[in-house]
Amino acid sequence: MRIAITGSKGQLGSYLVRHFHAHDLLPIDVPDYDITQIDRIAPAILQFRPDVVIHTAAYTNVDGCARDPDLAFRVNALGTQNVALACQKADAVLLHISTNEVFDGRKGAAYLECEDRNPINPYARTKYAAERYVEMLLKRFYIVRIAWLFAPGGNHFVSKICALARERERLGIVVDEISSPTYVPHLAVALDRLIQTGHYGIYHLTNEGVCSRYEFAAYFLPLAGLGHVKLDPITSDQFVRASTPPLHCVIRNFAAATSLGITLPHWHEAVNDYFARERGEQA
Repeated sequence: MRIAITGSKGQLGSYLVRHFHAHDLLPIDVPDYDITQIDRIAPAILQFRPDVVIHTAAYTNVDGCARDPDLAFRVNALGTQNVALACQKADAVLLHISTNEVFDGRKGAAYLECEDRNPINPYARTKYAAERYVEMLLKRFYIVRIAWLFAPGGNHFVSKICALARERERLGIVVDEISSPTYVPHLAVALDRLIQTGHYGIYHLTNEGVCSRYEFAAYFLPLAGLGHVKLDPITSDQFVRASTPPLHCVIRNFAAATSLGITLPHWHEAVNDYFARERGEQA
């Protein structure tokens, strides 16, 4: 199979390059390729003629998106439009990585794939726009929503909290932001299986189980040898930031699990594997 991967230097994209190494690959990332420039990205995809384009490239700094919404829209929305148009011309399937934040988090229960989207911050609005471009421009696509992504060697909530815990004796962690973590090695296996089905549509692919940011940190810090650090539960209004995340934004894997039998392990297993790999890399 011929696979193009945008954002190939990022946390998810770089792992997918390794995961799909047995296929013919076109890694796409700046500075060689810029998804915001149609004359840079379309010729590359057309020349490569991929069967599938896995589109992970995005501006994922949520607070940065709030500070510069124009840049966020140019990368996340218009960049996705360019990739979708290139797929249209190359007759390629697009697998687009989206986010739980397209929902407002006010439902009080888990969201299914088909429910109405209502983004409440600039990052989320650009990812919603990206989904709409994919839906409008293509007939063959997968939209895969994830949340709280983390990977070995990456820069994410787990690594940031561990770094802070090595410097401080106590940390305030939010208790009212609730979702499901997504572990890149588990996600890669699920995406691989999904691509092979040809069962196009919208899917939620997070690890099983639900937690708050506080519960997440309370579980992984002891595994990092940092269980002695005191955690203070705080609410989101006590944590000042540029963006406003949806608070109870759990997305349920219903479509992939029911129709295709594709699920990800529980997030506890994901965290255990993460630290086992981290210890292995440091040994």
